[in-house]
Amino acid sequence: GLVCLLIKFGQEFLHIIMTVVDTPEREIVLSILALVDITLVANLLIMVIFSGYENFVSKIDVNSHEDKPHWMGKVDYSGLKLKLIGSIVAISAIDLLKAFMHASNQGEMLTNTQMAWMVGIHATFIISGVLFAIMDKIAEDTPHH
Repeated sequence: GLVCLLIKFGQEFLHIIMTVVDTPEREIVLSILALVDITLVANLLIMVIFSGYENFVSKIDVNSHEDKPHWMGKVDYSGLKLKLIGSIVAISAIDLLKAFMHASNQGEMLTNTQMAWMVGIHATFIISGVLFAIMDKIAEDTPHH
């Protein structure tokens, strides 16, 4: 999966570099948003791989390494859920922004139904994230028997 994302990132990056002079600013912004979107998805995948391995298989012993990510070894299942939903909300927000910018750039207007669905799905992700955080806070504050 990461190799495919790397190839798409490289393809989009080369496209930007080769057409930057002749491309309108709005199209450059849309292309950069696509790069950010690909990067967020790759980061999400890496987080799931490492956290899943640490939570379900074995701890990764890199405590002495200076480049160790600060979250490694500290993210439990609850923390992983919050990081995942946060990444999904960010990806959804970027896709929503790209859709609005693309529609206005092409002179096409999104229908009210399309806009409502897009915003509704994004709001659902946000509400889910807030509910996950509240549930984790309640579980953390509840005394264990």
